[in-house]
Amino acid sequence: MDYKEIKYEIRGEIAIITFDRPDVMNCVGPLTHEELMSAWLDFKTNDKLKVAIITGAGDKAFCSGGDLKAGLRGELIGNISEEDKQSHRDGKMPGFLGPSRWTDINKPIIAAVNGVAYAGGLEWACFADMRIAEEHASFGVTCRRWNIGLADGGTQRLPRIVGMGRAMELILTGKVIDAQEAYRIGLANEVVEKGKSLERALELAEFLCTLPQPAMRTDKEAAVRGFGLPLDEGLKIEADLFMDSIFSPETYKGLKQFNERLHPDRQYHSELKTPGIVRTSE
Repeated sequence: MDYKEIKYEIRGEIAIITFDRPDVMNCVGPLTHEELMSAWLDFKTNDKLKVAIITGAGDKAFCSGGDLKAGLRGELIGNISEEDKQSHRDGKMPGFLGPSRWTDINKPIIAAVNGVAYAGGLEWACFADMRIAEEHASFGVTCRRWNIGLADGGTQRLPRIVGMGRAMELILTGKVIDAQEAYRIGLANEVVEKGKSLERALELAEFLCTLPQPAMRTDKEAAVRGFGLPLDEGLKIEADLFMDSIFSPETYKGLKQFNERLHPDRQYHSELKTPGIVRTSE
């Protein structure tokens, strides 16, 4: 696909998807939607790709949500058929701002939040598993002011990330919070200097690519599918998915490395922030 409103870049095993409309704060219009559908489908189905990063062009916006000027022209949603309206109600459509309702991408996704993440942009930040926020980034359900509801996962993902009380405060009031407040409530995983979010996201993504993939993916799937279910139901999901990964060749390789004292973290220098246990080779 010839992308015009996003950038889709492959760096080794990492896909970088960039909202590329900096002149309109990287908002998502109808064409952006189609291009996001294409890029995310490629990432999802390409076995060579292990991690995706979402970010925005420029230094002002990650994504400011849906293109409300297109909405006023009737282009954002348009004159959709009654059948499509019912499909949206039934949750059978991928989302209004791209495939935001997909829940079956079991590869890691990182958001490099390099500016405002408002309304649908906040929803796209929540689509990721981790959020690296630049110090000048801000977050908010700003669509509250215009009687625009959340349609791309915000009412469901935000409470799962920050808890119901914090989520309801943001959803109901439409208040905007800065990067440090986002970090304090658990919305941002890290806060970095301006211009450094993509660099840090790439560092983290490259580390994730070095890890065995099968158990990482089944663990992500179990966490997503089991969240909010009764404990016994969640444990059944975990047990089922564990059986998918434990007999993989990667597990035997991992057991062999462990018994030979080939600890993966030892290959990293102590100044790297990503590995959990940093040791020297001595």
